[in-house]
Amino acid sequence: MTIQNKRLVYILAAVPIMLLIPLIAMQFSNAIVWSVSDFAIMGALLLGAGLLCELVLRKSKSRKGKILLCGAVLFVFLLIWAELAVGIFG
Repeated sequence: MTIQNKRLVYILAAVPIMLLIPLIAMQFSNAIVWSVSDFAIMGALLLGAGLLCELVLRKSKSRKGKILLCGAVLFVFLLIWAELAVGIFG
């Protein structure tokens, strides 16, 4: 298995593991209330950001380009997450 395929497997495994955090927290606190659609949206956001970063890492030649583009993907992910969580723009 090549290193690129290993990264892809790690991304695909990390998404459900990260979604377990709010699922487990919901069992211990009433402050966290996520619906099925919340989990689906967050899963899509995490998967999309991970796969976009993987695409950048595979296609970009320079190290600086990889860092800048992955940083841009992360920034957009965080903006969308913040907007959906608390509505910072609306």
